[in-house]
Amino acid sequence: MFHPPRADSSQATLHRVPSFSFPPRASLRGISLLSTWPANPASSRASSLASFLLVASNIHGTSALPTGTPTAPGAEPSPTVPYASDDPNAELWNANSNIVPDAQRGKYGASVLGPQNVPLELQNPSLLAPPTTDHGDIPNAKWPFGLSHNRLQTGGWARQQNVNNMPIAKGLAGVDMRLEAGAIRELHWHNTAEWAYVLKGSTQVTTVTADGQNYVATVPKGSLWYFPSGQPHSLQATDDDPEGSEFLLVFDDGNFSEDSTFLLTDWLAHIPKEVLAKNFHTDQAAFAHTPSEQLYIFPGPVPPDNQQPPVSPQGSTPLPYTFDFASMKPTQYAGGTFKIADSRNFQVAKTIAVAEVTVEPGSMRELHWHPQDDEWTYFIEGSARITLFAANANARTFDYQAGDIAYIPASYGHYIENTGNTTLRLLEILKTDVFKDISLNQWLALTPPELVKAHLQLSDETIAHLSKTKPVVVAPR
Repeated sequence: MFHPPRADSSQATLHRVPSFSFPPRASLRGISLLSTWPANPASSRASSLASFLLVASNIHGTSALPTGTPTAPGAEPSPTVPYASDDPNAELWNANSNIVPDAQRGKYGASVLGPQNVPLELQNPSLLAPPTTDHGDIPNAKWPFGLSHNRLQTGGWARQQNVNNMPIAKGLAGVDMRLEAGAIRELHWHNTAEWAYVLKGSTQVTTVTADGQNYVATVPKGSLWYFPSGQPHSLQATDDDPEGSEFLLVFDDGNFSEDSTFLLTDWLAHIPKEVLAKNFHTDQAAFAHTPSEQLYIFPGPVPPDNQQPPVSPQGSTPLPYTFDFASMKPTQYAGGTFKIADSRNFQVAKTIAVAEVTVEPGSMRELHWHPQDDEWTYFIEGSARITLFAANANARTFDYQAGDIAYIPASYGHYIENTGNTTLRLLEILKTDVFKDISLNQWLALTPPELVKAHLQLSDETIAHLSKTKPVVVAPR
């Protein structure tokens, strides 16, 4: 029997200078000592020694330099703490690697002796052999729709993600829904807003507002719809694609459950028929064939693309509840593309905004954060990794493939790196009316240079290279 080779972590050998030993009574006094020391000792051995003695003096609470020792004119200031590690931290394998992965990165870790779920570990190298920069604890921020229970119906299916399977995702929840041509997601409403992106095919939507205005439209692949909380609507697949349609639904509450939808048939099945007759001013016999339970998803006739709603004396809605996102031209950046739909161009979308992003191989969505808004990210194509920074030295890296969901709480610093050899395509979905982010690069570029230099010891050349406009998607050098 052929056995795939064990993972070789030799390419990620960690080069660490041995740490200094301090007397057992040394008190750190709030100084964090890392496991590495400044590189390039040949350039300034005296400066390196002085740096060590300075840190040692802080630890012992005394001056480690002899009294009256002069300092060299123009010498660079010594670091308060040692410099960050230069250890290589690239992924050691990927989902297509023909190996049995091990929990090893350079000299750290050891082989796995017990049972392994090899396909799962190949998809998650940053969990089994994480970067040495990971630290502390961050809750799980990855959920594949492939692990969600699927509700199968005649005419389609639906599977969901909410706080029950990813507790960190408190602000947003999602549903992946599939309808065969003509199939109907029955007339219903929610106690949350509903936002949608069509993954394949076309979907016809209908809605009526509290003012009695109505709206019907067909939404093609790559485009959007949005319905406010409590507003009734329906979804039906057209036959523009013979297979029907599939779409992503996002709701502005992480506790949302697709099983708690307010459904027309479910409601009427639990109302006495004499009450129905009285409400609609007709005979009970008119309701002889109403379903005894909810339909949810069921087959129906294929709707025409030019379907018109009944004429309403209140007129049609003043604003569209759909947005032709597919036809919107993205902005080109060095490493990919970026386009936004929020309340500035899709005016009814008051609680959910989106950026559709492409990232070319070797490129990345720049280091950034969203000041007030949680991010629910859906991966459409390709593979990626994200490191979440949650303050107080807490950082964790996760790997993602198409069909996966990432969740990033507000203000968590992060990047999205394309780790594959094909274009990465994803949706950054925020719980907000206007899409906002803060670019680390732009922040540093627009901060007084001496202040940046005092923090990071960057050269004048590096500071001059910082970008005063957001790079958004950066390409490799």
